Amino acid sequence: MEFGIVELSRLQFAATAMYHFLFVPLTLGLSVIVAIMETVYVMTNRPIWRQMTKFWGLLFGINFALGVATGITMEFQFGMNWSYFSHYVGDIFGAPLALEGLMAFFLEATFVGLFFFGWEKLSKVQHLAVAWLVAIGSNFSALWILIANGWMQNPVGAEFNPMTMRMEMTDFFAVIFNEVAQAKFVHTVSAGYVTAAVFVIGVSAWYLLKGRHTELARRSITVAAAFGLASAFSVVLLGDESGYSATHSQKMKLAAIEAMWETHDAPAPFNLVGFPDQEARETHYAIEIPWAMGLIGTRSLTTEIAGINDLVAQAETRIRSGMIAYDALMQIREGREATAPEVKATFEAHSADLGFAFLLKKYVDDPRDASEEQIVAASNDTVPTVWPLFWAFRIMVGLGFGFIATMGYFFYRSSFKGMEFPRPALWLAVIMIPAPWIAAEMGWFVAEFGRQPWTVDGVLPTAMSVSALSMTEVALTLAGFVIFYTVLFIVEMGLMLKYIRKGPFQDVEETDLWTKRHNDRLSGRPSAIQPAE
Repeated sequence: MEFGIVELSRLQFAATAMYHFLFVPLTLGLSVIVAIMETVYVMTNRPIWRQMTKFWGLLFGINFALGVATGITMEFQFGMNWSYFSHYVGDIFGAPLALEGLMAFFLEATFVGLFFFGWEKLSKVQHLAVAWLVAIGSNFSALWILIANGWMQNPVGAEFNPMTMRMEMTDFFAVIFNEVAQAKFVHTVSAGYVTAAVFVIGVSAWYLLKGRHTELARRSITVAAAFGLASAFSVVLLGDESGYSATHSQKMKLAAIEAMWETHDAPAPFNLVGFPDQEARETHYAIEIPWAMGLIGTRSLTTEIAGINDLVAQAETRIRSGMIAYDALMQIREGREATAPEVKATFEAHSADLGFAFLLKKYVDDPRDASEEQIVAASNDTVPTVWPLFWAFRIMVGLGFGFIATMGYFFYRSSFKGMEFPRPALWLAVIMIPAPWIAAEMGWFVAEFGRQPWTVDGVLPTAMSVSALSMTEVALTLAGFVIFYTVLFIVEMGLMLKYIRKGPFQDVEETDLWTKRHNDRLSGRPSAIQPAE
């Protein structure tokens, strides 16, 4: 594949998006965990829970600040690097982004300030309300972003206007309640919760291994394990829902993830492992689980899942239909209001396939002039590169089930073994800290790379979406973003490690006194430590 402005622009957006998403999942999850801890503090009035809230809240704040810094740039990229995309679908795509800024980001940012500076200014209940509003704001922010992204995966509630040459919204509620967006939202947010749970368990395990802050560490593991176990199950269940949605909205992505070249008799098997060969269009040494893909993808034993070869043939048919739509569109543009009714009727009949005609613009300026070879090449372009999708999906799924096992184990030890944990399990928890980020990045890779060659699935090809920039301009900004974001990442890691090593530093004396008195009461001994006057 020739590396040009389209591929370089894709690389730039992928780099900034993946850097940004290093911070997002921890923000989503820690905001809720911190709110849970403060709820326990308000209910019990035990100082250790206040200490836990402040400590994990500090780490949340560091991560939140870096997430904001890396996220702002991305919205500007739509106008700078993807100007035709912004023009073509801005009427739909811009609405949830605007709501994200108005309803979520300002809410979140405002209450983050109150959370950190309101401990002595607000009552316990008021400060608890602030903590939950921070968590709600974080999740609202993710909701609107994922509604926008979900529309790119499944463009509902909009239609093409031949007069303006743009997609225009026809049903705002269809965009909001898009089945792909809703499944993606819960799946992504749950993944963030798992990320935070693994992070809290891993850091707490490190404290237990070092014999430091043991009371805080044990209680933190208890909260994170229960929260993380529920979230890990949710990730798997909503991942299954996303697979089911893809059966209707993104058949090629689903077939590519499975490396399913031919249409199987229902129910289709699931390829556990294998080695996809795109040139030969077969998967070597595949180990199959009978019926599994059919059940996941269709929830039935009788519905077929289309294979890649059949979907390519369908794409060719839609390209030819789109050429008819494009021809009618050009006649409408030339004649405007005087266009014959039969031309408008022809366009309406084939307008759903107009985006497929745009795939030909990679090869020819006017899709009506495309040769048979170019039509075949464009239909083959609808197949994303299979092997990275195949393996990225399996890495993500394997880690997902690993998180369920890990959370289940720590939940069991917390609930039934007196919060005592073997050292090998603690070391495993520390080693696993990066794993949720790997799973999350693999998930986004599958979602976005699997949509190619489309920016908006079936509507706007990626090759048409980019701005008229030079390779040098994009390359320089890409290098600048990578350097700047790498610096920010190093700063965040340095700050996080600094405060993790330092440990909780607020209310320590008060907490230690309470813990000793509490332990004395449990042992039946009179406490030698009296409460401070």
